Amino acid sequence: MGRITASRKQLVGDPVYGSILASKFINCLMYDGKKSVAQQVFYDALAEIEKKITDKPAIEVFTQAIENIKPNIEVRSKRVGGASYQVPMQVNRVRQQSLAIRWVLGAVRDKKGLPTAKKLANEIIAAYNKEGVAITKRENVHRMAEANKAFAHFAW
Repeated sequence: MGRITASRKQLVGDPVYGSILASKFINCLMYDGKKSVAQQVFYDALAEIEKKITDKPAIEVFTQAIENIKPNIEVRSKRVGGASYQVPMQVNRVRQQSLAIRWVLGAVRDKKGLPTAKKLANEIIAAYNKEGVAITKRENVHRMAEANKAFAHFAW
């Protein structure tokens, strides 16, 4: 049995904005239990966003960006009589959020040659404008689900 942590129940808002989402994001960004480093990177990224998008608070831009990335539907493998089908399924809220966060961080970590805070800021702004690597990922997931709609009746 994998270890299951009730982190969602214990999460408190982050120290600056009091946002649960930001808190979760910082936890996912963190390496080796170095939370203060992760927080610094996150807040530097938000400061960077403040500079570029002046008409809205950075935390709102961040929240909207995550909203834009969340997938509504995804494909899951299902074995039916010896064949594996990619069955499109609704994604529940918690998974939507964790996928969105995972995709943003994946996109940031794949880019090279800039400080993480800058890369993160760029990716969040891109997602806010409905572009960027994480949004592309979401589009691909939706496209896969659309293409496999024929197998929707296998959904369990």
